[in-house]
Amino acid sequence: MIFKPFKDISLSRLGMGNMRLPQRFDLPENPIDREKGREMIDLIMKSGVNYYDTAYVYNGGDSERFLGEILADYDRDSYYLATKFNYGANPDYKAVFEEQLKRCNTDHFDFYLLHAVGDGNYQDYIKCGCIEYFKELKKQGKIKYLGFSAHASHEVLRKFSDLEKWDFTQIQLNYYDWLFGGAKGEYEILAERNVPVIVMEPVRGGRLASLTPEAEAVLKEAHPDWSIASWAFRWVKRLPQVQVVLSGMSNMEQVRDNLNTFSDDRALTDEEEKLLFKACDMFKSQIQVPCTGCRYCCDNCPSQIDIPKIMTVCNDYRINGEWALHGLRDSDKPTPKDCLGCGECTKHCPQGIDIPALMSEMREKL
Repeated sequence: MIFKPFKDISLSRLGMGNMRLPQRFDLPENPIDREKGREMIDLIMKSGVNYYDTAYVYNGGDSERFLGEILADYDRDSYYLATKFNYGANPDYKAVFEEQLKRCNTDHFDFYLLHAVGDGNYQDYIKCGCIEYFKELKKQGKIKYLGFSAHASHEVLRKFSDLEKWDFTQIQLNYYDWLFGGAKGEYEILAERNVPVIVMEPVRGGRLASLTPEAEAVLKEAHPDWSIASWAFRWVKRLPQVQVVLSGMSNMEQVRDNLNTFSDDRALTDEEEKLLFKACDMFKSQIQVPCTGCRYCCDNCPSQIDIPKIMTVCNDYRINGEWALHGLRDSDKPTPKDCLGCGECTKHCPQGIDIPALMSEMREKL
């Protein structure tokens, strides 16, 4: 395992995210599978990983309880524990903090974060008094390092970053969002302020662990022995402001692959980054529906489906997964479930999109 200095300590470059641990689906509330989770933690700990990340809301609180149980078998000085206060889940920050100490079976948190700061809630964190309270806990030693995780616009990230001298910040950072999202700007805002970055979603929730066959072929030709996911981790290693890269591992195969990737400092070269970006361009173009929103398809739809909107959701789903479908599932407007498969839309599509086939694909997801 490779390490990087952080203030007066040293942190493993790979951190254990505890949001996607294996679950027991045979039990009513799907708790974390203790046996499989312990096996993973034991190997990760044995391999030198010393940063463990959780949150008040992960697995309905079971993530914190799980870590409290499992890490009790290890010397408290052998690892660093990070968790988060989520204002939206429970604004009573004093009660939440005490509950988290009990759940995690500890008397302090090494890293403590305000959770998911964004444009819609950042004022809540500022006005509720939690920042001053957590700063006082830091003085008492109950919090070692204070920071926040962010899903915010660049403007709000700047404002919040300048509120305090934060010890660190956690952001979603991966090569796809660097090229096609706001990650590059977020990273640069934090780098300008010399704030250490903890990376979440380096493989974009697992979406970058497998690309299209053509995109994967580009990468496999260069390094047949590398997993597709490892390219994402090795790209993040290039960024000097990055302190720890979190991975929400769900099984032993992912654990072993990640431990291998972080067994040395090997990051992507400039030429390898070019290859990765080429593969990423291919991936995006190959999975995206080339809808231009012209609406020629809508006039003759017997079900009056807003087809361009469905095509947008389809693209979001292919990149971002299940969350993109929530709006459709709750909609009182016609959805892919109402599609008759008549083909009237396809007759009028300038892009030649097989709309009924995509409607069928989306109907199966709803």
